Amino acid sequence: MKELLQYDKKRLLETLWECDPHIYRILKSGNSLHDARSRMMDYLNSIERRLFNIYSDKYFQKINLLERNNSKECIRVFKNIIRSENEHITGFSALNLLYRAARKKTSPYKLKEGFIFEFIYLFKGINCDSGLYTEKDVPAFLKLDGLEAANERMKSLDKYASNMEEYFKKYRTGLDIDLIEERKLNKNIIMRYFNAGESDWQDYKWHLKNIIHDIDTLKALVKLDDDEIKGLELAGINGIPFQITPYYLSLFDMGNTGKYDRAIRAQVLPGVDYCTNYIQSKKKGTNLDFMGERSTSPINGITRRYPQILILKPFDSCPQICVYCQRNWEVTDIREAVFSRETMENALRWIRDNPNITEVLITGGDPLTLNDSILDWLLSEVASIEHIERIRLGTRILVTMPQRITDGFVEILGKYHELGKREIAIITHFEHSTELTPDCLAALKKLKKSCLNIYNQQVFTYYNSKKYESCLLRKVLKKSGIDPYYMFNTKGKDETIDYRVPIARIEQERKEEARFLPGLARTDEPVFNVPRLGKSHLRAWQDHEVIMVIEDGKRVYRFYPWESKFELVDPYNYTDVSIYDYIKRLNDDYENLDIDEYSSIWYYF
Repeated sequence: MKELLQYDKKRLLETLWECDPHIYRILKSGNSLHDARSRMMDYLNSIERRLFNIYSDKYFQKINLLERNNSKECIRVFKNIIRSENEHITGFSALNLLYRAARKKTSPYKLKEGFIFEFIYLFKGINCDSGLYTEKDVPAFLKLDGLEAANERMKSLDKYASNMEEYFKKYRTGLDIDLIEERKLNKNIIMRYFNAGESDWQDYKWHLKNIIHDIDTLKALVKLDDDEIKGLELAGINGIPFQITPYYLSLFDMGNTGKYDRAIRAQVLPGVDYCTNYIQSKKKGTNLDFMGERSTSPINGITRRYPQILILKPFDSCPQICVYCQRNWEVTDIREAVFSRETMENALRWIRDNPNITEVLITGGDPLTLNDSILDWLLSEVASIEHIERIRLGTRILVTMPQRITDGFVEILGKYHELGKREIAIITHFEHSTELTPDCLAALKKLKKSCLNIYNQQVFTYYNSKKYESCLLRKVLKKSGIDPYYMFNTKGKDETIDYRVPIARIEQERKEEARFLPGLARTDEPVFNVPRLGKSHLRAWQDHEVIMVIEDGKRVYRFYPWESKFELVDPYNYTDVSIYDYIKRLNDDYENLDIDEYSSIWYYF
């Protein structure tokens, strides 16, 4: 793959036709696009028949079953792409572009690299030439029995494990001794700037009073590069809120060397692309409510997408705003946010009147921004509803301001956590292993003493998507008492383009990296959130399918919502980010990264 990245478009197109000369001949000699489509279907059907026919010629009989299965999947995808119905749905014909390119009616230099790459790998796969499997890859232990087989098997397993550990060494955790010491120095710098002492630092109310909202304070404390400054200036001019707690700022690499804090900075510093796309979306009147929460809210303060659980939103801000937040359309500056008791009383009344609701997720905004007395009142009201069996608190406080987990707050939680009757659970949001710090551990220990279960929802973004990077996060979380719960595909909003990762990469991560972890450390489920309807799992191909590759190499997916077996619910079509663009970006950003280790990404659909 690395070699292909160096090719110009003309050489890429020549490579494409070399991958399947028969497809090239069909496209070049067809009397019309309709004729080419018909002949292409016949060709694909003939391959499919021969792949699993014991009477096929010797060529197909000699190909290993895994390669033939991959060919079958590639054929399925290519058939979808060339179907006229899917062309109508997406408003684009990949077949027509290939047809014109083969007949030299489109210059190769007008084609996008991402488009050509998709079909190079698709054609290779169709022809059982993916490069994923060779005879030398057959494990030696499968040819042996007994103790000899066991000893050989140990070599394979040790190789998998040691390879993963070598990757872990490339990344950092917030529990690394040198990082702990560096962040102590950062903490002292911040305290001096705010003329604060240790007692202030341990008081979450001090952190709330000193949230960083402005570029001047940031410049005084950390080194910012030109792009970060431009993004922050755009945010300031256009009223795009950004908020960083003093604690979270102490996790920065103050000198901006880029060694370990890219994932941390990216979460809280709005970039130029984010601001530009956000501004354009607002000007065009684009609905920023990607999940369609307005259409799933029966009453102010409640969102419901599932039978027995709903979301209760008492507060519309957070101590710290994540740039890629799905609720950026309603999350406000903390200085303007309000808690409305009247809104909550109306919402609570609605929950009392609906016995189908057994679980309430209190989130927002971050509800733990509210003080203890309000939270105590809110929890007592929800807990008093007879049919509520579980209360979840969705919060990022453990990451952004762990000082908030006070003994008094934990005591409040303990009042309503009654085993056998009602559970209180914490749903948190760690993105990267560098966020797990001794301060987080101290807060976790307090919560665990009350027997609370704590779960993590990770958003899979460009900044935590390198090989085994999320595996290390799972590992440190599980050791710290947090269960991995969900891995979310980044919401497909224009403003979050810098954060988005191809769906194929999530699937690859699950199959080729997470699978090597013990089962208890990989309990998270990779999901795509279908607007208005909710989560569609990314493990099963029956839940989604590629229906087109458009001009710039982006795949268009059709998602079948979770209700599709129960209701006549329309599928949702989603245009993904280009695999080529993602791979090229990784290759350009990380000079020591072997991009060929990601080559199988093209065969995840």
